[in-house]
Amino acid sequence: MAVRAVRGAVQLERDEAGHMEERVGALLTAVLERNGLTADDLISIWFTATPDLHSDFPAAAARRLGIVDVPLICAQELDIEGAMPRVVRILAHIESDKPRADIAHVYLGAAAALRKDIAQ
Repeated sequence: MAVRAVRGAVQLERDEAGHMEERVGALLTAVLERNGLTADDLISIWFTATPDLHSDFPAAAARRLGIVDVPLICAQELDIEGAMPRVVRILAHIESDKPRADIAHVYLGAAAALRKDIAQ
């Protein structure tokens, strides 16, 4: 079993705790489903949020999905002029037998423009 990393992002329509929970939950669910993973396959998840998001911790959505015994951490993205606003990104470390090239990175909605090279 190898350690792999899965990237993903989602843009929120507004900075509201319930909306963040919904969109980040959808992102995490898509990452798990598209990679054939369960919570037991997760090693850790890093969440970042753009500086304009402060209504809740993105990791709270993972806890509400039942991801309770996986280390999670939140951080703030750099405040770069012209960057896409209201974005939550993830970097999930997983155990998987898949080759690196077969990992499905998930960029939902407008966030797909962030990484056209790996967004699926």
